[in-house]
Amino acid sequence: MVTIKDVAEKAGVSPSTVSRVISDSPRISEKTKEKVRLAMKELGYHPNAIARSLVNKTTKTIGIVMPRSAEHVFLNPFFPEALRGIAKCAHDEEYCLLLTTGNTEKEQMESLNSIVFGGRVDGLILMYSRVNDAILNKVMELNLPFSMIGRPYNDENINFVDNDNVKSAYEATNFLIKKGHRRIGLINGSLNLVVSLDRFEGYKKALIENKIELDESLLTSSDFVQQGGYDCMKIILSSPKPPTAVLVTDDLMAFGAIRAARELSFKVPQDISILSFNNIPLAEHATPPLSSVDINAYKLGFEAARLVIDEIMGRNEEKQKIIVETKLISRKTVANYKAK
Repeated sequence: MVTIKDVAEKAGVSPSTVSRVISDSPRISEKTKEKVRLAMKELGYHPNAIARSLVNKTTKTIGIVMPRSAEHVFLNPFFPEALRGIAKCAHDEEYCLLLTTGNTEKEQMESLNSIVFGGRVDGLILMYSRVNDAILNKVMELNLPFSMIGRPYNDENINFVDNDNVKSAYEATNFLIKKGHRRIGLINGSLNLVVSLDRFEGYKKALIENKIELDESLLTSSDFVQQGGYDCMKIILSSPKPPTAVLVTDDLMAFGAIRAARELSFKVPQDISILSFNNIPLAEHATPPLSSVDINAYKLGFEAARLVIDEIMGRNEEKQKIIVETKLISRKTVANYKAK
């Protein structure tokens, strides 16, 4: 097993100099650092992460707080894509990731306490923003660097990255209105999530500006899963006066909604148009290809990681708020409405 002494001998420096190079001490010249790093590479030496954390009092690890158990979360492609962005930024900064999960709020709290009080992370990323969230309140109490994907429900001084979900839902609803639709249903996510509340506000704003009455029989909400979209669409299409278009706030839910429409003999988009959110890779391969708002989940994840690492490293004195632009991708599930 290669040791620090072996590296020091090959590089022609003292073992303490090697240790300082490993911790990237500013007291060591770049020339010496290059010489030591070359020796490490040639010998195949890898610093002991545990030993380094004891010396530097850092773990070089970011904790990821998921909204519920990973078993369910990974059914929705948004999370793997956002995690891909987080992983890229973490890799660039030489950080590792540690997922914390739980089926209930109590299990989430226990998992969070385990990694924080066990000294296993330098910072945290919350993958969601929920109304009156006990987990967020706990994270704020811990006085540990953190960021979140999603706008905080109350405008606390928090690092976060998000889309402008009011604006994007407003634009999506207007897109349907310009296609001639005036009875527009909404299949929303869980109403304890800030993203769902914001998208409802955008939808409502577009209707009001176009003098379209808000029909509560066309408003539904569920979890961001395919079955949720299926159940919601069944409810909406059972209305005495079904909509001609539906705005769905998640692509997986939209797939379920399309299946429900077909079972009820509604053709997409001839009988009912569907516009969704997230633009997951499967959207363009759906039958018909799904029109969807691209929220750039990868960038949301990347920027969330950058925010928390910047705070850990002391690069930002003030909390940062980053808004990632969205883009409506028009495919084949939305058609012009012509009154019969």
